[in-house]
Amino acid sequence: MEDASATMASKVPRWYVEHAASGIPPLTILAGQDLQGNTYWEFKDALNHQRLRRIVKYRHQTHFADVQVSPQWHQWLRQTRRDAPTLQEQTADVQRQAQLKYNARLADERWAAKARYIETPQPTPQLAVGRDPGLPEQERKVPPAVDTPMPKGKEDPFKKHSEIGTNPGAMWQPEAWTPGAVKR
Repeated sequence: MEDASATMASKVPRWYVEHAASGIPPLTILAGQDLQGNTYWEFKDALNHQRLRRIVKYRHQTHFADVQVSPQWHQWLRQTRRDAPTLQEQTADVQRQAQLKYNARLADERWAAKARYIETPQPTPQLAVGRDPGLPEQERKVPPAVDTPMPKGKEDPFKKHSEIGTNPGAMWQPEAWTPGAVKR
């Protein structure tokens, strides 16, 4: 019996022994590799014979929290995608993401440059008539304000507000109230 098992062990191909030691199930097919160095495999499932089972073998010395699987490979792993993504497709997706980040940065800069409608506008310096910015403050002559008389028969609307304040209800006082008879 020992001779039979020894001859049987010698008949097992060396690649099968190495393959079994790597943790990948036997009779697997390499489907592809991503840009991070992870490899993706397909093999026949013992429980479900209708479709192949798909797994990922992470790059050596990669902590499980650091593993990043691209959306294309994730679709392939979940059987929502029939064919494995190519390296050209993966590099095109990386370039698309970089372009998207660049465009988002430009949009953020444009948004930051626009005036804010919520914030109060900054006052712009205005020069009065007759002012020369080169003259010192004492030598600047400002024309006196002209008081125009109100036409007769019209009262000043601003005088009324200055007397009672800006709130029209500032002078209001509650009055006594007595309810009326109830109608039935």
